[in-house]
Amino acid sequence: MTSFEDLLTRAQAMAKPGQRSVLGIVGSPASGKTTLAWSLANALGSRAVVVGMDGFHLAQVELRRLDRTERKGAPDTFDANGYVNLVRRLAAGGETVYAPEFRREIEEPIAGAVAVPADVPLVITEGNYLLLDSEPWNAVKPLLTEAWFLAPDEPERIERLVSRHRRYGRSLVEAKRRALGSDQRNADLIDATRTRADLVLENLPLVNFAI
Repeated sequence: MTSFEDLLTRAQAMAKPGQRSVLGIVGSPASGKTTLAWSLANALGSRAVVVGMDGFHLAQVELRRLDRTERKGAPDTFDANGYVNLVRRLAAGGETVYAPEFRREIEEPIAGAVAVPADVPLVITEGNYLLLDSEPWNAVKPLLTEAWFLAPDEPERIERLVSRHRRYGRSLVEAKRRALGSDQRNADLIDATRTRADLVLENLPLVNFAI
């Protein structure tokens, strides 16, 4: 089984001064993307910055206008072109880039919250749809140095997802309905993209990560 140390060694090889690499970490909701991304970044220190795809969630007011509030998290509830353009700038390097960040406690993205200095060799970007083959998402994969797909045990993933929803104010009934409803439809779509990854990580033991 792949260990965190194995993955860190692989990330270190991409974090070489004087060049820019972009590592994409992909997976369904609650698969451990953020945990892995930050574990790697913390271990790499100043050599890595984490930029989440979730910073490109459409604002609640726009989701209401489009009547997509109940489908939040689906591919068409993100500014996909904005994300593609950001990854393109990150991959090119040569300038400080300011990326948005999603604040789960308010369910809104915050612009310019993450600074990526020009001299940082590795950007770790994590999200659901980095390997989607429909436009404009299909422009992301060619910009990535590597793409890793997280495939945890499904019952465990769903349990984590329900717990997450409850932490942010949903009742148990509401949390299960969301996790097994719209979230699961998105998860099925995401899982179909695993064949495009450079590395598929099944049942990675996130509990052992140093975060």
